[in-house]
Amino acid sequence: MKYVGVDVYKKMCQAAILDEDGALLDELRFPNDPEGIEEFAGKLTTFRDEVKAVVESTGNLWIQIHDRLEEHGFDVALSNPSKTRLIAEAKVKTDKVDARTLAGLLRAGMLFTCYVPGEELRSRRELLRHRLNLVKNRTEVKNRIHGLLDKHGLRMPGPTPFSRGNIAWLRGLDLGFMDVAILRSDLALLETVDEQVEVIEEKIAALAVEDRRVRLLMTMTGVGYFTAMLVLSEVGDIGRFHGDKAFASWMGLAPSVRQSGDRTRIGGVDPGNKRLRWALVECAQAAVRFDPRFRGLHERVSRRRGAGCATVAVAHEMTRIIYFMLCRNEPYRGADGGLVKRKLKSMSKKAMDSLRN
Repeated sequence: MKYVGVDVYKKMCQAAILDEDGALLDELRFPNDPEGIEEFAGKLTTFRDEVKAVVESTGNLWIQIHDRLEEHGFDVALSNPSKTRLIAEAKVKTDKVDARTLAGLLRAGMLFTCYVPGEELRSRRELLRHRLNLVKNRTEVKNRIHGLLDKHGLRMPGPTPFSRGNIAWLRGLDLGFMDVAILRSDLALLETVDEQVEVIEEKIAALAVEDRRVRLLMTMTGVGYFTAMLVLSEVGDIGRFHGDKAFASWMGLAPSVRQSGDRTRIGGVDPGNKRLRWALVECAQAAVRFDPRFRGLHERVSRRRGAGCATVAVAHEMTRIIYFMLCRNEPYRGADGGLVKRKLKSMSKKAMDSLRN
């Protein structure tokens, strides 16, 4: 058995190859491009023994080398950099040291790895995350406009900010030469981002309408097609979780537990998947309004811990239910048939709009 650690950078990669006894057999440096990766894979095929490799997770730079090595039939793992502290906290940190450390951890079976979904699922993730980034950009623009209005002591009329009437009202304001230029620039940017969000949402709906698991998750109150797609793309294989508690912890919606001797301290939620935690909290706010089960839970927790903790508790409960829905392939037992039909109809309309465009 040969163990290969690959430290990945934008232009170059550093590899270290160890034998079963941990002895260093070879060190290689090769370009991080198709030709360099192919040449490296060819050298690995010269070993008669089985080869196991680990690639450092660095942005999207790992994708090409990971996929190419898998195509050659090698067993390839992706290291979790946040948990590989031997590299992160090393006093002597060079490409060669990092590659040797990765190979050594792989050989010792002490490597923390990341789940690697298939190429299609990774593409779906990128599309959904792009939509999240667009919405984040839109929020930043809106906050800048609010800040500009605060400067002049103004508030948008009516209960709905950035409605068509308020947009027209904003365009008619006279805030001085420079502030008007800033306001009109932000309004033009807001219009562009809104258009792009609409386009991406239509593409997501076109993918969602073909996935039966999306329709399954949409039977839960508060969960729309975007959240369902986000959950499925981020989770991948639900079977990789040992239970609903592990799933909730990975989602970032399980309370932390710190125990030492006779003392046990239960604190706030541990960091998890920030995208899914945000999405489930948003869904919980809607579920509390329309679902008696979640409304009752929210009221009970709110009396003891406050409204914010109560919303997180509802999101945690929804996460556990989603786990069992996916494992058992069952719809939500408290589903509102009329609400589910309206959500499916809205998704189908978005999907049809995507086909027209």
